[in-house]
Amino acid sequence: MNLLERFGPRPLAAGASAVVVAVAVFLFFFDPQQTLSFAPCPFHLLTGFYCPGCGSLRALHALLHGHVLVALDFNPLMVLALPFLAYPFVSLNLRALRGRGLPHVFWPPWTIKLLFVLIVLFWIARNVPVYPLTVLAP
Repeated sequence: MNLLERFGPRPLAAGASAVVVAVAVFLFFFDPQQTLSFAPCPFHLLTGFYCPGCGSLRALHALLHGHVLVALDFNPLMVLALPFLAYPFVSLNLRALRGRGLPHVFWPPWTIKLLFVLIVLFWIARNVPVYPLTVLAP
């Protein structure tokens, strides 16, 4: 039995919304580049290479301030993935509020594998020190 079946959609949606709003407010007021309270990426700290998530906090901060191009400069993969990450969140909240969510999207198994390959390729590409690919580094 999953959490949605056990407690219903309202507490889960309220809790998820509270966390998202709290993180958004925090990121709006505290710039990850200026604030020392953000821990550096452990992968980058240990290896010197950028992981697929490097620059995500700075990109979210830029998006919250309306700077889409700056956000794309920090982490284009995260910015492009946001609508896909937001869809189930919005659907859960709509289900809690009106009893039905957004239409269910079926992802065939090959799309999950393709996503994994894209993330790995992005990871490799942003660490290649050749001009067109250096743009991908945060």
